[in-house]
Amino acid sequence: MQTLLLFFDICIAFSLVFVEGVQSVQYEELSTLLLIKSSLIDPSNQLEGWKMPVNAAGNQSLHCNWTGVWCNSEGFVDRLHLSNMNLSGNVSYHIQELRSLSFLNISCNMFDSSLPKSLGSLTSLKTIDVSQNNFIGSFPTGLGMASGLTSVNASSNNFSGYLPEDLGNATSLESLDFRGSFFVGSIPSSFKHLHKLKFLGLSGNNLTGRIPREIGQLASLETIILGYNEFEGEIPAEIGNLTNLQYLDLAVGSLSGQIPAELGKLKQLETVYLYKNNFTGKIPPELGNATSLVFLDLSDNQISGEIPLEVAELKNLQLLNLMRNQLKGTIPTKLGELTKLEMLELWKNFLTGPLPENLGQNSPLQWLDVSSNSLSGEIPPGLCHSGNLTKLILFNNSFSGPTPSSLSTCKSLVRVRVQNNLISGTIPVGLGSLPILQRLELANNNLTGQIPDDIALSTSLSFIDVSGNHLESSLPYSILSIPDLQIFMASNNNFEGQIPDQFQDCPSLSLLDLSSNRLSGKIPESIASCEKLVNLKPAK
Repeated sequence: MQTLLLFFDICIAFSLVFVEGVQSVQYEELSTLLLIKSSLIDPSNQLEGWKMPVNAAGNQSLHCNWTGVWCNSEGFVDRLHLSNMNLSGNVSYHIQELRSLSFLNISCNMFDSSLPKSLGSLTSLKTIDVSQNNFIGSFPTGLGMASGLTSVNASSNNFSGYLPEDLGNATSLESLDFRGSFFVGSIPSSFKHLHKLKFLGLSGNNLTGRIPREIGQLASLETIILGYNEFEGEIPAEIGNLTNLQYLDLAVGSLSGQIPAELGKLKQLETVYLYKNNFTGKIPPELGNATSLVFLDLSDNQISGEIPLEVAELKNLQLLNLMRNQLKGTIPTKLGELTKLEMLELWKNFLTGPLPENLGQNSPLQWLDVSSNSLSGEIPPGLCHSGNLTKLILFNNSFSGPTPSSLSTCKSLVRVRVQNNLISGTIPVGLGSLPILQRLELANNNLTGQIPDDIALSTSLSFIDVSGNHLESSLPYSILSIPDLQIFMASNNNFEGQIPDQFQDCPSLSLLDLSSNRLSGKIPESIASCEKLVNLKPAK
């Protein structure tokens, strides 16, 4: 019996010591939070409630109710969520004393100091988010020892130095985001051990070297964003091993060589941004096997050859941008059968032949730019069939035939730029009624007839250029008093009669060119009310 009582006494004594020990640690954490607060600048008083309790000895866990603080079941600080609080100053090195901290979020504040090295001592961390601040200096090392670390977000800061090599030891990492700083050097070779990584964001830094072939070992990757760096060399063919990859952004860099055909093996790939690099060779026809592709942008490179017919098999494609390359040949007719195509940009290549006849008839086409090629034939009549077309840009080609009358009912149009072609016929009636049309550029074609009167009724046009045609008759009476009109050019036509005098203060007009016509009479005195007019070229 005495032995049993002694056992109970020992247990009670041990429990009291344990409780006192826990309470002591809790009190230390409360004090640590106050030390952290003391190094912060809090102009909005977001942490006003962080105060030492009157009876601290009996309120060791009071800090668990403070703004932004969460504790675990044992009363230790588990989460510190201080985002969007307009905080600045310094993150105290005392933060290392929060040994149970698993979640730290101080994003979207005004910090412009460096992070303390002691941050690397928080080996219980699972998530750290210091994004959208102005932190400087190196990113702390040591977090590679946090075996449960799953997410690091340090994007949109001013960090410098090298990427932390030791993070390659944090093999539970699923998301690693260092976008938008000034990191230098290459991608650490240790990152090849991050087999659970789904998101890798390193864009917008000063990183150099090659994209390592070992990236093909990260089979869990779904998103790769490495653009806006100075990587060089080819895209490794091993990228074709990333069967879970959905998003690939390598835009704006110094990458070269051919686009790997292995991309066609990625059945879940939805986005490929490779624009503004130095890629050469042909577009691999194997890309047509990446049937989930929605956005494909290969613009601003040195890609040659023809547009593969297989690209037209990408039934989910919404964006196809191949502008500013060295492509030749014709545009695949089947591009007009893509039912989801919204944006087609092919300008500044060496393409020939007509546009697909049914382009826009089967898709919600919004933006078509094929300018500066050698295209010919008539403009397809169904470009605005869906009523979504905002920009029609066809200049510097050899398009012929009339302007489709269907454009005059396309209420979504903002820009029509078809100058420098061989377009004939008359300007369609109705363009002036389009509610958001801002630019109408029809110069240097073979247009005849007169400017429709309804154009003078527009409330949105700011730029009109009909110069270099065979237009005749008189100018519409009030065309120069369109409220937003800034530039009106009608030179080198056969206009007759007098210059319209209905300027009505022409509040926005800055350039007026009526030269090389058959206009007569005097320059209207009312033109003096055009206070912004800086360039006047009257009839000669």
